[in-house]
Amino acid sequence: MAGNNRGIILQDRDRHLLRELAVMRIVDREQAKCVAGFGSTTRANTRLLALTNARLLRRFFLGTTASGRKVLYSMSKRGADLVEVPYRGLRRGSDETLITDFFVTHQLLVNEIFCTAKYRPIPIPGVQFVQWRSFYKSMDAAIPLIPDGYVEVKTQAKTLAAFLEVDLGNESRSVWRAKIQSYLRYAVSGSFERQFAHPQFRTLVVANSKRRLQSLREATAELTDKIFWFTTFESITKLGFWSPIWNRPKDNQAQPLIGDLS
Repeated sequence: MAGNNRGIILQDRDRHLLRELAVMRIVDREQAKCVAGFGSTTRANTRLLALTNARLLRRFFLGTTASGRKVLYSMSKRGADLVEVPYRGLRRGSDETLITDFFVTHQLLVNEIFCTAKYRPIPIPGVQFVQWRSFYKSMDAAIPLIPDGYVEVKTQAKTLAAFLEVDLGNESRSVWRAKIQSYLRYAVSGSFERQFAHPQFRTLVVANSKRRLQSLREATAELTDKIFWFTTFESITKLGFWSPIWNRPKDNQAQPLIGDLS
C-alpha cells in the first residue's frame, strides 16, 4: 500500500493502472483487468468505482441503451498528478454517454494490441516483450507521421520492431497513400535507427474488415511491397495476434509475425 488519497488507500496496482492510462488514455473494464491484474470482474468493478469516487479516474459510457452501454475509464488530472505522468485524459464530460466516437473506438482497438503484446502470454518459446511506445507528435520534424503505437519483441535471433496502424475505414485512399509515402521516407531517412537503435522496422496494419484490408493492400502494392504487414481484427480475435494471419502487399500467403524476420 502506498498512501491515502481522499479516503482511499492506494495500492501499487492502482498506481500502475494510472501510469498505464497515460499510454492507453481510455480503457474498458476488461482492459483494466488485464493491465491491473484483477482476478475477478466483481473486484475490478468495485475498485474502479472506488478510484472514480476518489476522483482519480473519470467515467464515461459508450452506447445508447442501458443493456448495451459499455463503461469506460480515463485518468483524471488528479490521478495524473498523483503518479507524476502527463495528463492525457479523455476530453469529454465525466459520466457522459458517447454515442458515436471514432477516437474512443480507435483507441480501444489500439489498446487491445497493447494488452496482447505487453500483458498476455506470447505463445512462442523464447519470445519476450521489450517495449511499447505511444506518439503524440511526428517522430521526425520533416516527415508528417504519427503512428498509433510502436512495439518491440525479442526473439532468440533478433528483435522485431514494428509500428502499428489501426484502420477503421474512415480515411480516403489518398490519405492512406500519403501515409505510406511517409513511412517509406522515414525508413530511408536514417531517423529510425538513430531513434530506436534498430536497422529496420515493420508497419503492422490492422483493418476493420477483409474488404478494407484488400483495399489497403492494393493501394500499398502500387507503391511498395516492403515494410507493411496486414490483418484484420476479426482474424486476431479468432486465431490470435501471433498466428499466421498476416499478409504482405503482394503476397496472398498468410504468415506469422515471428518466423523469418527479414
